[in-house]
Amino acid sequence: MFTSRPTLQGTFGMVSSTHWLAAQSAMAVLEDGGNACDAAVAGAFVLHVVEPHLNGPAGEVPILLAPPGGEVRVLCGQGVAPAGATVAHYRDLGLDLVPGTGPLAAAVPGAFDAWMLLLRDHGTKSLADVLKYAIGYAEHGHAPVERVTETVETVRELFETEWTSSAEVYLPGGKAPRPGELFRNPALAATWQRLLAETAGAGDREAQIEAARRVWRTGFIAEALVRQAARPTLDTTGEHHTGTLTSADLAAWSATYETPVTYDWNGWTVCKPGPWSQGPVLLQQLALLPPELPAYGSADYVHLLVEGCKLAMADREAWYGDAAEVPLDDLLSAEYNTARRALVGERAEHDLRPGSPGGRPPRLGAHARAAAAAQEGFDALGVGEPTVAKLPTSPVPGEPVVTADGSTRGDTCHLDIVDRWGTMVSATPSGGWLQSNPVVPELGFPLGTRLQMTWLEEGLPSTLTPGRRPRSTLSPSIALRDGVPVLAFGTPGGDQQDQWQLHFLLAVALRPQVRGGPDLQGAIDAPNWHNDSFPGSFYPRGMRPGSVTVEARTDPAVVAELRRRGHEVTVGAPWSEGRLCAVARDPETGVLSAAANPRGMQGYAVGR
Repeated sequence: MFTSRPTLQGTFGMVSSTHWLAAQSAMAVLEDGGNACDAAVAGAFVLHVVEPHLNGPAGEVPILLAPPGGEVRVLCGQGVAPAGATVAHYRDLGLDLVPGTGPLAAAVPGAFDAWMLLLRDHGTKSLADVLKYAIGYAEHGHAPVERVTETVETVRELFETEWTSSAEVYLPGGKAPRPGELFRNPALAATWQRLLAETAGAGDREAQIEAARRVWRTGFIAEALVRQAARPTLDTTGEHHTGTLTSADLAAWSATYETPVTYDWNGWTVCKPGPWSQGPVLLQQLALLPPELPAYGSADYVHLLVEGCKLAMADREAWYGDAAEVPLDDLLSAEYNTARRALVGERAEHDLRPGSPGGRPPRLGAHARAAAAAQEGFDALGVGEPTVAKLPTSPVPGEPVVTADGSTRGDTCHLDIVDRWGTMVSATPSGGWLQSNPVVPELGFPLGTRLQMTWLEEGLPSTLTPGRRPRSTLSPSIALRDGVPVLAFGTPGGDQQDQWQLHFLLAVALRPQVRGGPDLQGAIDAPNWHNDSFPGSFYPRGMRPGSVTVEARTDPAVVAELRRRGHEVTVGAPWSEGRLCAVARDPETGVLSAAANPRGMQGYAVGR
């Protein structure tokens, strides 16, 4: 079968990432004797440099780790709401939603500490060994991808008039980064060089990593982050606000290990982060599948998956979060999902229909109810993807550009790695976007804005709550066969992540193998889709009831049948849905595989 690229196979190591420089930097670490965890950390810090519109050190990351012969673990790099981030505080400011940009939306930064824990506990390389690639690209430059240019140009006026520290980095001499020209971030390079200098004398490898964690939480980096949070900043409200992040918040938080949530389907065991992410949505979609599936790619197949996704996403809205207990056992139970499955009919459903796991009544917030009631679309622009900041004079302030073909600006990164010893890592770094908070002038990177995913209404699972994590869309995956990790995968895409991942996983499971292994590239290349029939996770939290966006490569007969069933179908560009990465390992032969998304022309897999 023809694919955009081959599925790579080898025995030494495989890396798949959303940017080729991150993939090759991680591979260089493997070639230098490092393991998958060392490689993941090196690749992640390169992603901060080369995809600054998609992630940064002060953002967040969930990491799934499968060590050889060990249990899969979740490393949670999602920071919590600061102590001062109360509903009352935001309401007193006259807000109904947490702004999509600016310091009011900043949670405690989580990504850096998570990567340090992974390196300390499971890596073999020194901090200097893994940071040298990112330092090199930040100091000496890299040729940026087109999306960096587009994003900076989108916010040029804001940078030049308000966020001037960002203009210093991303508009040097008034010129945005350009493909084919070297772009540098000397402030970021200097930050990591100072970090290495301050930790060099701390002792052995682990002691130096611990010293770096202290610098982040209580040293010069923490001090600069807190100063930035206290600066009045123009945000999506059109007003200047200061944030709530304090030195005490930074000092008190650290990344943590957790047990993944799992679900067994058709011989696969799929592992996901907990319901502080949207990870269990993928598991619920699997649980909602009938014993016999319609023909792969048919209208019946797409209809079934879209309608099941609507039910799972409605449950996400009513039940997922970190501010209340989540009845996951009931949500994933056979009894509950058998009853939910019966709700899928011949016609497309436009209503938001959360269930009652264990007999508990669902609780939807007022904004979600309003979005669900607006059948003609509720702030239809801006669903599914993170906010791109603009001046309030913009025609659509604070919203990402949604083009006629349904595409939007990017939002997140991903990387998957498997090494020759069988260690697997899957991670979805995000947040700390250049377009959503000003660059911290002393550091070269901005704060994050993940608190925009909380509600300013008391009593909801995702209510803004000090010390609790905002419910994230970030959702890496590891899948096992017979208890052995065999597949790591994930994608950027906000609310779309677990929609695209479901189709990918089913494509791997249902389509023929190639060269004796899973057809990873074919599963990634297959025409994909998403729907927005639920309140979005990003400001302004919009919803498009009944919507389905498909790629133009989708069979026209399928599109016509979906429309006949009542789906509001948007036909997007031929390669616009899904940005998946994947690696695999055959435990019997030791053969490793990898593939990466061709959409956007920057994701790559490497290996040998």
